[in-house]
Amino acid sequence: MEITRKGQAIPLEGTVPTVGEAIPSFSLTTIKGETVSNETLKGQLAILSVFPDINTSVCDQQTRTFNEKAANIDNIQLISVSRNTKEELNNWCAAQGLDMEMWIDDKGEFGQAFGINMPSLDKLARSVFVITADGLLAYKEIVPEMVEEPNYDAAIGAAKDLL
Repeated sequence: MEITRKGQAIPLEGTVPTVGEAIPSFSLTTIKGETVSNETLKGQLAILSVFPDINTSVCDQQTRTFNEKAANIDNIQLISVSRNTKEELNNWCAAQGLDMEMWIDDKGEFGQAFGINMPSLDKLARSVFVITADGLLAYKEIVPEMVEEPNYDAAIGAAKDLL
């Protein structure tokens, strides 16, 4: 699979999970230094908002928009995932005055497991995944053009339909 960045093709590595199937195993670190995994998501409905680099305008917009639209919906956990460093993500949160759940894919394990790893850029492809409380993939969007935003309403609607 591939996406584009301003029209230039960028290959993705890994296997994209299928809607309705269990999500793949992964282990990540939070901006608070805690280790989390696919098991951490069990028992809660989650929206995983994945972005390439928090220090770009589209990623900043994606993260702020999901926070505005989904962070306060009862029984939905909003989690942002990227390859940014702990310091970069903490600095962004501090600058925005936000306390968000952010997970770091420092080894590219999540990206590989979800088929969104961009090794040529050392980043993750912009994407959104809705995970059921049972650990199943309920919705996915891998944004085909890297500089475009995801469909916020479709992802949030898919999550709300599971409440």
